[in-house]
Amino acid sequence: MAATDLNGIFIEVEVDEPVARDPEYAAKLEEVCPVDIYATDEDGMLSIVDENLDECVLCYLCVDATPEGTVRVIKLYEE
Repeated sequence: MAATDLNGIFIEVEVDEPVARDPEYAAKLEEVCPVDIYATDEDGMLSIVDENLDECVLCYLCVDATPEGTVRVIKLYEE
């Protein structure tokens, strides 16, 4: 299965499809994100609030809440 790629100006978030389709992981991502990047739809599947992507504070709570390598937060800029 392909990863779900969603782009912002400063941040890109990639979520593997098995995690995005799992209602438990979707709910966990929605719960842990302090800037509401993740949401669940009426079926409990993960959706991304695109307008919030660039609000990411790089806390990596989403990465820690899911199996290793299934959620990636990528900075699109140099520090």
